[in-house]
Amino acid sequence: MSGGRLGSWEPGTAEERLDRLDSLANVRQLAMRYGRAIDARDLDALVELFVPDVRVGRNEQGRGALREWFDGALRRPRSTIHFVMNHVIDFEDAENATGVVYCRDELEYPDTGEWRVGTIQYWDRYVRVDGVWCFKWRKFHRWYIVDALDRPGHGAGVAEEVSGLNTRQLPDVYGTWSDFWNQPS
Repeated sequence: MSGGRLGSWEPGTAEERLDRLDSLANVRQLAMRYGRAIDARDLDALVELFVPDVRVGRNEQGRGALREWFDGALRRPRSTIHFVMNHVIDFEDAENATGVVYCRDELEYPDTGEWRVGTIQYWDRYVRVDGVWCFKWRKFHRWYIVDALDRPGHGAGVAEEVSGLNTRQLPDVYGTWSDFWNQPS
């Protein structure tokens, strides 16, 4: 990598530097919002994180096609939990960047009674479209996914919460969660 620690593009003015800091915060939010949208099964919020003409597979494109793809992909695991961690972002210019995002995920498979845990990495390309940072694409890479030795059931420990916090059951608390499961596949 040439240039500074935020990629090859070096802003030339104070305004450009401020814009890059704002862009850095917005791009980081993409990865975190992606994890939340997946876990909440909020497919509308999920596809809005991508460019309008996002490529889906070899022959399709657009947010509608991406929504359809995610709808099918997210039907097998009941619950998912995405812990977004390290996020390295390299700016190519004021409108384009690449990134690597580390993530630990957990997935509940009621048909097998398993909670699976894994570690993944996303290789991303970001682009600013009409002033809004979006994913151009994400490539998914996995280190591993294995069955967890302790298999917590849905809502384990939530009913026993005595800390004084008003705990609500996740992921059921999301309106989009029940909407997703109440729709035919």
